[in-house]
Amino acid sequence: MSETPQIAAIAIGRNEGARLEACLASLTGQADVIVYVDSGSTDGSVEMAQAQGVEVVALDMSVPFTAARARNAGIARVRDVVPEVEYIQFLDGDCVLDRDWIGVARTALDAEPGLAVVCGRRRERFPEASLWNRMIDAEWDTPIGEVRACGGDALMRVAALEAVGGYPDQMIAGEEPEMCFRMRQAGWRVKRLDVEMTLHDAAMTKLSQWWQRSRRAGHAYAEGAALHGGDSAERYNVAETCRAVLWGVVLPVVAVLGVLFLGSVALLILLVWPLQVLRLSRKGFDLSAAFFTVLGKFPEAQGVLGYWKNRLTGKERRLIEYK
Repeated sequence: MSETPQIAAIAIGRNEGARLEACLASLTGQADVIVYVDSGSTDGSVEMAQAQGVEVVALDMSVPFTAARARNAGIARVRDVVPEVEYIQFLDGDCVLDRDWIGVARTALDAEPGLAVVCGRRRERFPEASLWNRMIDAEWDTPIGEVRACGGDALMRVAALEAVGGYPDQMIAGEEPEMCFRMRQAGWRVKRLDVEMTLHDAAMTKLSQWWQRSRRAGHAYAEGAALHGGDSAERYNVAETCRAVLWGVVLPVVAVLGVLFLGSVALLILLVWPLQVLRLSRKGFDLSAAFFTVLGKFPEAQGVLGYWKNRLTGKERRLIEYK
């Protein structure tokens, strides 16, 4: 690497075991400094990372955990160790970085000073293992070019991170899109490159895991809309929140009230869900993905309602985990 450190890497995780070991190994030789932020692992992750010569930050678990807080803690350690760092590669502990990614991503950031973030193609390691893994793999395949947001894996310009104050510590989900929104509002840009970036291991094999992940998405929509929904013409996350509430709350309530007051003819309202599945399948979704996209509005609505319930009652928000 360069004599003057310019690229650092931050991985976060808890009890990732062999996945974390592979994650850290994939960063070796690609970053001048590697920081691992651990959130209470009991599987020897901290000791394994230290044995690899990685800088380790053990989060204070008496404070409610968020991935955003972990990433901010990683940034603080990087700035302590290498104050002159220019770029930081963020990586989840269940991901492996492609060997060619850093070079391509760094070239893109060097070429365009207005770029805050570059990301590439994240793929599922075992898409054939379950329907849920296949759906996540398709979800990662977002449009190429200038985009609104990145996910948890991305190379970021430190100047842009500092300009917006980093990640939002309090958010339990959706922290990367929220930060990218603030970056874009400040005049920075985000770009997705047509390049392989990471392999991810969702390890999602159960319907209950998919439900929890969808509920977490609904929570992220609601919190993002509450924070920034009125900040610009973009109306950040407002449409996503409204769709979750419409399909997951309003239409079911209308169907029930219709049956109570109009009789069985109101059951025709129930046809809106299969018709929506057919509409999505005509737009290119395979039938199973279309079905679960529509069904997913129910856990998303649960997440939206959960966010507002906690906010109105002052209840502490806790992480929504699916594995």
